[in-house]
Amino acid sequence: MTHVHAEKPLLAALRGQVQPTPPIWFMRQAGRYLPEYRELRAQKGGFLALAMDPEAAAEITLQPIRRFGFDGAILFSDILTVPMALGQELWFETGEGPRLAPPLTGRSAIEALTPPSGGDVLAPIYATVRRVAAALPPETTFLGFAGSPWTVATYMIAGQGSKDQHAARTLAYGDPPAMQTLVDRIVAVTIDYLARQHEAGVAAVQLFDSWAGSLSPQQFERWVIAPNAAIVAGLRARCPDVVIIGFPKGAGGKLPAYARETGVDALGIDETVDPAWAHAVLPDAMPVQGNLDPIALLTGGGQLDAAVDRIVAAFGGRPHVFNLGHGILPATPIAHVEQVLARVRGGAVR
Repeated sequence: MTHVHAEKPLLAALRGQVQPTPPIWFMRQAGRYLPEYRELRAQKGGFLALAMDPEAAAEITLQPIRRFGFDGAILFSDILTVPMALGQELWFETGEGPRLAPPLTGRSAIEALTPPSGGDVLAPIYATVRRVAAALPPETTFLGFAGSPWTVATYMIAGQGSKDQHAARTLAYGDPPAMQTLVDRIVAVTIDYLARQHEAGVAAVQLFDSWAGSLSPQQFERWVIAPNAAIVAGLRARCPDVVIIGFPKGAGGKLPAYARETGVDALGIDETVDPAWAHAVLPDAMPVQGNLDPIALLTGGGQLDAAVDRIVAAFGGRPHVFNLGHGILPATPIAHVEQVLARVRGGAVR
């Protein structure tokens, strides 16, 4: 179990306490930019095989903590594990991304979806959580996560990723009750999934709504704000002390409404959001996480230092967790990650 009495700067920031130095972790910090990850993947096989192997997934979760001393460790898994628990088959096509079958093309396909029998599909993930929780340094905050219902639904409906989420948006307009049925099922499984991650050892969880930016304001209210609010309420009822970060990528001007109406503890913002604007319009004491452009990290140099400084300065008056605006890119040099850590921490070595 985690050492509850130890000081965890990231957890403190997420709970609303301004830290002298912003705590730091990166989305996708466990993964392809690390040689130790690539080596393990070459031995073990594909991404999904690694994510469902507790020993391998725990090792991958811990790799960036050992190398960089990040303040947070994010569980190595995928947002598309929830569709597996709902009865869809998931696999990854090399170079093309995830595939889900059968695609949920309409009401009858959604209603026909049956959770698999014979054991808990997500049990290996909880086993990973227990392994990591036992191995983390006491000052490191352990983060779990899930995909938000709208984003997960877009993959379930299309059977794969898509640039404009056309199939899901068409269903949402054309048959709102069918879409609601699917979203409600995702909400219920996600509450249980995150609660069980917390019970196994994560202190905080992040809700990734990667495709929130594709919706009109009215649709955003129904398919982003309402389902995330339902997850927050359901999870809090079951795990009162869990800390919840919402990350509605692409939400832009809809961020203040999301912050007010979902009930999340902290808000992740992407790289397209002006930090000074976010600081001005978001609730005063709300912890903010972000929002360095992953391309700035990839490129490095003086502009990387300047970008880091701008973000740190903009959020100086509120609880701030330094992070990227989206996931770290596989070609990112390790030296650039070290450069950001040194810049944020003022040259302090952990």
